[in-house]
Amino acid sequence: METKRAVLFVDDAEGELIRKPLMLQNVLFCPVLTWLSTALREQGVERFFVCCPASYQEEALACFSSAEQVTVSDNRADLLAFLEGEEETLVVPGAAVPVDSAGQNEVYRASGSVLAHSLETGAEEVEGARSVPGFTSITTFKGLNSMQFLARAQILRELLAGGVCVMDPNNTYVDPRVRVGAGTMLLPGTILRGGTVIGTDCQIGPNSMLTDCTVGDGVRINASQCEESVVETGCEIGPYAHLRPHCTVGAQSKIGAFVQLKNCCLGRETKMAHLTYVGDADVGEGCNFGCGTVTCNYDGREKHRTTIGNHVFVGCNTNLVAPVSVGDGAYTAAGSTITRDVPAGDLGVARTRQNNLAGWADKRRKAGRLK
Repeated sequence: METKRAVLFVDDAEGELIRKPLMLQNVLFCPVLTWLSTALREQGVERFFVCCPASYQEEALACFSSAEQVTVSDNRADLLAFLEGEEETLVVPGAAVPVDSAGQNEVYRASGSVLAHSLETGAEEVEGARSVPGFTSITTFKGLNSMQFLARAQILRELLAGGVCVMDPNNTYVDPRVRVGAGTMLLPGTILRGGTVIGTDCQIGPNSMLTDCTVGDGVRINASQCEESVVETGCEIGPYAHLRPHCTVGAQSKIGAFVQLKNCCLGRETKMAHLTYVGDADVGEGCNFGCGTVTCNYDGREKHRTTIGNHVFVGCNTNLVAPVSVGDGAYTAAGSTITRDVPAGDLGVARTRQNNLAGWADKRRKAGRLK
């Protein structure tokens, strides 16, 4: 496409079924306007004018990756100024997605002067307008829902053409902004959202959802949720793990069942097999976390960070009360509540010594106080 500029119309929502324009509604988790603007940029469009009611202008502008060369306005004079000259202009008169189907396509192009003249005269048809293939218009809320199926099919066809294996297309949902590397397998129940980027030779799913994540090559994510995080090469995540925003999991690390991470950075080859919470923490490489480990990061008023060095062994049921640090090569004893720093190479023990009361249970059974 040689057209360098485009005009997109965001109309007010019609009827009572929806509260905002169709152009700002989601198709596969992505606003129609975002999907449209991204596709047009890839086709060579450089300058955009978005005709939009004032109440939606901020939301419309957010649908563009860069605010440069994007004008959002409901002022007719601004539009006429944008259309000055004979340069050909692409026009999207309402919600449309870059999916080619047998449905209605209202996208067209014409010279700027012709478009300006039609606008000034109120003409219903634009003289010399030429249809632009590869788009499907959406005019109703029902049509918006129908587009979910058409869009999903097209995205999955593109993934398959790029060497991605999709085991069950009927149970796989991929946002148009997502990028997936060749050799990766998407298992049933996979949902990929936002700007997620997945490397090569990964296995995602079953029943996993990734939102705005970056995933390296050779990663396995099983029955887990990851949000706004980075998972480096060769990691294994899940099942039933939850990576909350702002996490980085170092290469070759293993995050197992019922582990939750939040706002933390883990070094390479660190392992958390199960039932662990690590939040607001910086963890070195080669660490091992026992079952039931918790970083106690919140004091009821503020969040505090925990710092753990390289090759640290954290015993089962350890509570790390932040702010606290554990040095390189240190250990914590199982069942400890660590409230002071553990120097490198030390063993942190924070529990009372065990005492056995001889005959305690037998005496109470004889007295009828125990079964």
